[in-house]
Amino acid sequence: MSKLYYTNPYQKTFTAEVVSITEKSGDFHIVLDQTAFYPEGGGQPSDTGFIEDSPITYVYEENGTIYHVSPKKPIKIHKAKCRLDWARRLDHMQQHMAQHILSACLLDAFQANTVSFHLGREICTIDIDKMLTSEQLLEGERLANAIINENIQVEILYPTKQELKKLNIRKSLPKTYEPIRIVKIGDLDINPCCGTHPSSTIEVQLIKLIKWEKNKTNLRITFLAGDRGVADSLSKDQFVRHLCHMLKGNEQDVLTRVETLTQHTNTLISENRKLKEKIAEFEVKGLLEEAPIIRNCHIVKKSFSNRTLKEVQLLGSKLTATPNTIALLGLMLDEQAYLIFMCSKELKKFNMDTLLKDSITLIDGRGGGSYFSAQGGGKSLSNLESALDYAYLKISKS
Repeated sequence: MSKLYYTNPYQKTFTAEVVSITEKSGDFHIVLDQTAFYPEGGGQPSDTGFIEDSPITYVYEENGTIYHVSPKKPIKIHKAKCRLDWARRLDHMQQHMAQHILSACLLDAFQANTVSFHLGREICTIDIDKMLTSEQLLEGERLANAIINENIQVEILYPTKQELKKLNIRKSLPKTYEPIRIVKIGDLDINPCCGTHPSSTIEVQLIKLIKWEKNKTNLRITFLAGDRGVADSLSKDQFVRHLCHMLKGNEQDVLTRVETLTQHTNTLISENRKLKEKIAEFEVKGLLEEAPIIRNCHIVKKSFSNRTLKEVQLLGSKLTATPNTIALLGLMLDEQAYLIFMCSKELKKFNMDTLLKDSITLIDGRGGGSYFSAQGGGKSLSNLESALDYAYLKISKS
């Protein structure tokens, strides 16, 4: 089988003979006499496209044969017209070349070896065997972009064994009797690689590091390159322009104003929290005054519809901080009914977990908790008051 993607990685269309078609699990695995579709391998995903009107969703190589997977069986088998998803192929070429450049720069500058590479749909990552600082990584990014701008020609070599010994190859060679394919980027990088690459570094356009984090014993670097990097830069530029327009200032003014707004917001959040606690204290006092007292025990029964779950939980905690108090609270929130049952710690003869599980069936719900605090939710909003009345009745009788 002729591998056209090695002969000319820029070839978008070609004509081929369909050699065989095998059906597996509802898909058709198609073999051609020649192909420009790159099969998945070497960290690079496969090409996609069409054989006539049959969509090719995945391409793989097995025992030297390349299979094109399609959900639709090709009708035409002689001189079948094939076309690649060129945007996908070009993207893979840009990302793969960017990895070569970035890995070589990090190795040259900081002796950091790349141990793995992943080319994803939206981002790419490399893992290196050395922990670098943010300053070092940004320097590596700068060096990589300088290499791109040098417009270095990329060479594809198939050297003999004797020629291989003379090349400064930095990683171990695959064990094979077949000719080894070498990708050479000037004096920067010479390595065996089976992927597709652009003919010059300038086609990568740019490399942008997005984030870096420890991954086991390695450092994982996430980056964008090529059209992905350009689109990300344009998107961020548009975001900054919009932010500057909203805050009526330039980039430096906006940064200062955001810091000031953040400080004001944190102050307001703190003040709001204190006010809510004060309001809760007054509400607790009112609820306790209105609550019936049975055998020296306050029983507060109340349902809410304009609160958050945390606010009701806080109210229950403040209520039961008062000795000899039981709080039977209900909440209707986002088409869900909630029960929150609590009692003071000295009321050891009441089990809130048991009481909740008895009552929550009325709202078609589930929940649980401890001896002194339990909660749960259900779908039946209309029965929320009935569930609270049931719990109140059980408490008052006991």
